[in-house]
Amino acid sequence: MEKQKNTIGRRKEAVARVYVSKGTGTILVNDKDYKTYFALIYLQNQVEAPFKTIDALDKFDVKVNAQGGGIKGQAEAVKLGIARALCEINPEFRPALKAAGLLKRDPRSVERKKPGKAKARRSFQFSKR
Repeated sequence: MEKQKNTIGRRKEAVARVYVSKGTGTILVNDKDYKTYFALIYLQNQVEAPFKTIDALDKFDVKVNAQGGGIKGQAEAVKLGIARALCEINPEFRPALKAAGLLKRDPRSVERKKPGKAKARRSFQFSKR
């Protein structure tokens, strides 16, 4: 039997621990079906993206523990985790996944608030008098 691969995906504040094994195509996120957990269609597409790229939607089972961040950050973290796991399972998937941009960790995150400012860059309202 093929051993499961454990990988991690991150995006903004979200962290997804991904366990991929050979199977029938079930994807569980925090013990719920991913279609229930990610109710929005475009988030479901994010999660499926790595499998669609290599035409393997029903060849692997995925179990995910996602925590932190919001629903979108978690979906994108899951996407990265799955893509990394598929690379470990079969290195031949790598060029296709890389071409689709699925192996890049999105470095954008919230900029910190600076002193003397209302937010990261927004100044306090200017009063002339």
